[in-house]
Amino acid sequence: MAADGPPVVFYRYVDSHGVTVLDRQGVPPDYVAKGYEVLNAQGRVVQTVPPALSAEQVRQQQAASAQAAAESQLLHQYPSLDEIDRARDHRLAEVDGLVALASGNLQTLKGQQDSLQAQAADLERNGQPVPQQLMDQIKGIQGQRSDVAARIVNYQAIRQQVSQQFAQDRARLAKLLEN
Repeated sequence: MAADGPPVVFYRYVDSHGVTVLDRQGVPPDYVAKGYEVLNAQGRVVQTVPPALSAEQVRQQQAASAQAAAESQLLHQYPSLDEIDRARDHRLAEVDGLVALASGNLQTLKGQQDSLQAQAADLERNGQPVPQQLMDQIKGIQGQRSDVAARIVNYQAIRQQVSQQFAQDRARLAKLLEN
């Protein structure tokens, strides 16, 4: 009758000199991260412990995981190319609406500025001084026009970014849908 007790196992690892070591006591802590094998009494491998991942490998795994999550999100959000095209068109129409609104505001401000400048010119032609309040109004409208013009430039940049992002997402979605 065989003696009851823990099964006999050996640990096989490579030491710092490149020598393969068989040890019944276990793997020294310095070598655990390099990976090792557990063998039974007959010398067969019963478990393989792979080497610990390097920082670069961990980063690559994280990047791959993030990519897979992004692809899953993309497929969930846009089940077809038509869906992503509709979403793009909708988003671009929103931005175009903002540009149109700001352009209308810019035209209104230009009309107000032209009117105030005409008043100032009439006063000067009649030999009257232009009141400071009128000059301040003209200057204020010029500032507002600059702000609105800057917003239009910003909206146009946003439109370009939206267009580029949707183009990238659409190309990625097309590849995912092929597979």
